[in-house]
Formats: sequence, C-alpha cells, structure tokens
Amino acid sequence: MSTQVIDKPTAKSETKRKHDSGYRVLLHNDPFNTMEYVVLTLMETVGMNERQAVSVMMETHTNGVGLVTTCALEHAEFYCESLKSKGLTSTIEPAD
Repeated sequence: MSTQVIDKPTAKSETKRKHDSGYRVLLHNDPFNTMEYVVLTLMETVGMNERQAVSVMMETHTNGVGLVTTCALEHAEFYCESLKSKGLTSTIEPAD
C-alpha cells in the first residue's frame, strides 16, 4: 500500500492577481459593545494579537471607523460576516 503526497500551495507560493488590489475590512464604532469585547472579538475572529486588536479598537473608537485588514475578497467577506455575527458593525470596500 503506497501513499501519495500531494503538494498544496502555501501562502508564500500563492500569487495575487495584479489587477486585484484587495479589499479593506472596516470596523465601525457603536455605542453598544465594550472596548474589551471588541478587542476579544478581533482576536477571536481575525486572529490578531492583543496589541493589534487594541490598536484597531482605539482607531475605531477615536475616528468612528478602523481598518481591520486588507485582503482578498473572499477572506474580506468572511471576516466581515464573522464580525457581524458577533454583534459588531463591519463593512468591506475595495482597497484601490
């Protein structure tokens, strides 16, 4: 019995299409969620460390909107929906 190893592309070997500059995932300030909850949610849903999550939360709190990440459309939609499912207000827009 033999096993076949199939090489899967890694993040380093994948290339982004040149005409796709990505999409911004934005977090919008709201009067309902605590700062602590926002930080924990960013860490859980987007995989940020605490320092990064606090930085995004403060940018959002101070400016009304904060940049969570810039990524491919499919990932941006996933992050946006994940944040929304946790009660946060999030949108995406082209990064152009």
